[in-house]
Amino acid sequence: MKWRDRSSSSPPSAADPGSKPAAPSLLASLDSPIFRAVWFASLASNFGGLIQSVGASWMMTSIGSAGMVALVQASVTLPIMLLSLPAGALADTFDRRKMMLAAQGFMLTVSVSLSLFAWLGWITPWVLLGFTFLIGCGAAMNGPAWQASVGEMVPRRDLAGAVALNSMGFNLARSVGPAVGGMIVAAAGAAAAFTVNAFTYTGLLFVLSRWNPERDVRTLPREGLGVAMWTGLRYAAMSGRIGSVLLRALVFGFAASAVQALMPLVARDTMGGGPLVFGLLLGAFGAGAVGGAVLSTRLRSKMSNELIVRWSCVVFGVATIALAFSNWLAAGMAALVFGGAAWVLALSTFNVTVQMSAPRWVVARALALYQMAAFGGMALGSWTWGMIAEREGLLLTLCVAGAAQLLCALIGLRVPLASTSGLNLDLIGAWTEPDLALSIEPRSGPIVITIEYIIDESDIDEFLAAMADRRRIRRRDGARHWTLLRDLADPRVWIERYHTPTWVDYVRHNQRITEADRTITDHVRALHRGDERPRIHRMIERPTRAAAMEPLTDQEMAETLTDPTRAS
Repeated sequence: MKWRDRSSSSPPSAADPGSKPAAPSLLASLDSPIFRAVWFASLASNFGGLIQSVGASWMMTSIGSAGMVALVQASVTLPIMLLSLPAGALADTFDRRKMMLAAQGFMLTVSVSLSLFAWLGWITPWVLLGFTFLIGCGAAMNGPAWQASVGEMVPRRDLAGAVALNSMGFNLARSVGPAVGGMIVAAAGAAAAFTVNAFTYTGLLFVLSRWNPERDVRTLPREGLGVAMWTGLRYAAMSGRIGSVLLRALVFGFAASAVQALMPLVARDTMGGGPLVFGLLLGAFGAGAVGGAVLSTRLRSKMSNELIVRWSCVVFGVATIALAFSNWLAAGMAALVFGGAAWVLALSTFNVTVQMSAPRWVVARALALYQMAAFGGMALGSWTWGMIAEREGLLLTLCVAGAAQLLCALIGLRVPLASTSGLNLDLIGAWTEPDLALSIEPRSGPIVITIEYIIDESDIDEFLAAMADRRRIRRRDGARHWTLLRDLADPRVWIERYHTPTWVDYVRHNQRITEADRTITDHVRALHRGDERPRIHRMIERPTRAAAMEPLTDQEMAETLTDPTRAS
């Protein structure tokens, strides 16, 4: 039996914003057989990953210095910063299922090798760091493909619940996994922990191998990796919805990282405890995160994305300050329960907002950029708060971090998260490639497009406002050198003009138009007063020569008609 995608068709709520959506449910996404199977398999894999992390950290304490122990966690998180965007670009241009299979297979191979090295006694500090770095590379390559695939496994209306369930699954593993890992290491050694982790990859590999998602027919050549990465960056830069998420995730991650970075010091110095106290604090944070995930869908039905994030920032900031003054365990655990809930509510809201603000052709790259912003903020914050704590003390550092989290809430007054309710980013699929009198290749270019409008004087202000949105959409989807011209001889004539590097870029640009974009197009055309539709001219730039009768060489033709950075 093979699982098929349930979400290929557009849900009614996306197509009909006026329709009343069904009451949200956290568990509704588990109705999808493939998502349910992947979720349980991922839960097992998360447990294995945390068990492996405990084993690696403990082994490093035996064979390496304190600095090397700190590098274990860095070796896992560094690949996320280095590889997230390339991984997102690959996930958008290649088969996501195959990419996840390759990443999981790679991590299985590395984990088995690590286990063998550990059992044979061949582990040195740098060998261990090398293995953990490679596992981190596999996780970084898997992440964007997995997160983007959630939208292919569940209907759009259940996407928020699916993201919350993923967060809950990870935090369930984080609440219990380190303790289980510690028991395995204590009973059988770090090599046994590595072996357990290796086995946890098999479930995901089996489930993914049985998944048979519906795939869109690809009619255009794939974008090169560099071009695809730049396209993702450009889309995010020209999308206000995604840009606001990246900024808020960066600030939130920076401020929130103080709690996790300094929690061992809180357990040791503030509460006078040891590893057990540290474990209890971690468990309280994880339990709060699970509770936040359970509450997320209910809160999302009553509050906007911005209000959820704003209150999450406030709660996390207060919890951070409360933790700074907690001299006894119960108070610290109570603060961390609220902090964990705010943590998962903010991050899951960021994730959902990104997924619902990007069409499917670029969603993995958008998620990768969000991941880079959040983890980049955490990495920078961990280093910053550690330096401040070393110089100024733990109490002041946590208070400053709490105040920084309140600042994140205030940023929302100027850069709020946009609502995604009723936003339909399905591709319209109505554009067809026009017939041409000249025979050109897909790589031929540059292509110049002009669109001629006739606009009444009374509609100019409305037209200019609509064209501002039109410019942002054009540039976001790949157009270059966009300009708006007005005819001096006939002021009613306005001309929209833009370039694309090649003909295939022009076709790709038009195939990226979404249902939401069409409202702008319809608005502009409604302002057009001509008897016919706006006139469109598609032209190719050609060189001029002093000797007009002298033919161009083959090399010159290639240079002028072809963008050498593109592949056919």
